[in-house]
Amino acid sequence: MGVTPEFWMQQALSLAREAASMGEVPIGAVLVRQGEVIGRGSNRTITDNDPTAHAEIVALRDAAKSVANHRLIDTDLFVTIEPCTMCAGALVHARVARLFFGAREPRAGSVVSTCQVLANPGLNHQVEVFEGISSDACAELMTTFFQHKRRVPS
Repeated sequence: MGVTPEFWMQQALSLAREAASMGEVPIGAVLVRQGEVIGRGSNRTITDNDPTAHAEIVALRDAAKSVANHRLIDTDLFVTIEPCTMCAGALVHARVARLFFGAREPRAGSVVSTCQVLANPGLNHQVEVFEGISSDACAELMTTFFQHKRRVPS
């Protein structure tokens, strides 16, 4: 049997925990092609002073550099939390084949929660979407992070 989506999500969760340890919102992402990780990312918006440094964008940039191509054909992105509009759009532009995400993001998630960016039939590329991979662990990491953040003054 091949590697399961849960296996890859555990890698994304590890990256999310690293982000949390740096005070970043705990979201992690891994981009996989043919059973090999070609890109990794975690939120770095605060660390890099970059509002676009979401985990998904960081993973896409890492992968594009590693394969020397802005098109990431036949890849699977595993991300702990539902992508926002910016990140969903980046998946289309990069030509990612499949998105696997853990937990929904009710305020900013743009794949199923607030809108369905990837379901737009007018897009020139369609991304297959699978949700709920290790969703409890992904949601718990976010909940714990923000509970702690509210208790500890910055």
